[in-house]
Amino acid sequence: MNTAKAIIAVGNNNFVVDEIIINDPIGNEVLVDIRSSGICHTDYDHMTNGSPTPYLMGHEGAGIVTKVGPNVSRIEVGDKVLLNWAIPCGECFQCDLGNQVMCVGDKPKAASLESTHWKGKPISRSFNLGTMATKTLVRENALVKTESEIPFNSACIIGCGVMTGYGSAVNVAKIEPGSSVAVIGCGGVGLNVIQGAKIAGATKIIAMDISEKRLEMAVEFGATHTYQTKRDDNGLLNAAEDIKEMTKGYGADYAFECTAIPALGAAPLAMIRNAGTAVQVSGIEEEITIDMNLFEWDKTYINPLYGKARPQIDFPKIVEHYDCGNLKLDEMISKVYKMEELDQAFLDMLAGRIAKGVIEMNT
Repeated sequence: MNTAKAIIAVGNNNFVVDEIIINDPIGNEVLVDIRSSGICHTDYDHMTNGSPTPYLMGHEGAGIVTKVGPNVSRIEVGDKVLLNWAIPCGECFQCDLGNQVMCVGDKPKAASLESTHWKGKPISRSFNLGTMATKTLVRENALVKTESEIPFNSACIIGCGVMTGYGSAVNVAKIEPGSSVAVIGCGGVGLNVIQGAKIAGATKIIAMDISEKRLEMAVEFGATHTYQTKRDDNGLLNAAEDIKEMTKGYGADYAFECTAIPALGAAPLAMIRNAGTAVQVSGIEEEITIDMNLFEWDKTYINPLYGKARPQIDFPKIVEHYDCGNLKLDEMISKVYKMEELDQAFLDMLAGRIAKGVIEMNT
């Protein structure tokens, strides 16, 4: 038996910090000592949208392996690992096609429900991970090993916002060197789209946001130009005309929507040239109306998941870019919190005061 301290969603938009009990790993399960967990809008959304409770919160994490099940072959005790919520089986047709993030295999994604208890009853884990805990039990395929000296605070955010932004630029849009790029929204995901665009060789990267502070941060992360949007610009259609003027009158080669605001779902289409590519990064899952004139002509609109992540391929590439100084992660961590400070972390995130917040699990 293993005891841990965890943040548990309990319903009515509330959480508690309490002790949980975790069994030793069986089969291909791995026990991870979580050192840091990222704070994401999705954590807040799930806590407030009526998701079945109770459950262990958190889906961005990094830590050290402390115990492994008898069928684990790739991970060893003592390994430094990054956690990934889109857990591939490696055998289904989607995995064979390289679409690991859309795995449809029937292998269990989560460690056994009965392995973790709170108040004497089994408790599930957010995204099959539950990283807002000092320890958590996961399947081996949820882990990516790293030998980098990257700090845990920086490593933990790779498994969601960094991968989503970087992957949308590099894996999904496949930005060509010398291209022009417009990025709508410069929060954590948008900043990583900007970083991905820079790594891909884009020469004009236009950061767009209503916040002057975020635009200043965007320049630090690789934006070559900034554009402050206005709240009364419906669908950013006026902004689109200005972006065209900034791109020889044609529009950007690529545009990315990173705000999660349904009213801006069609905005990247207005920003791109004919035969350009628009990417809806933020995961809007609401009904929106799109003027089909925005598709003229030969424009491509993509709604990808998680930057088309291939964890064992992409995570090491991201860490390598970090190690080489090509990708900023340390600078993205605006504030570090204790477990009991999650309410304040959510307030800071929702108010736009931080690019990324992290909980250190052993403080």
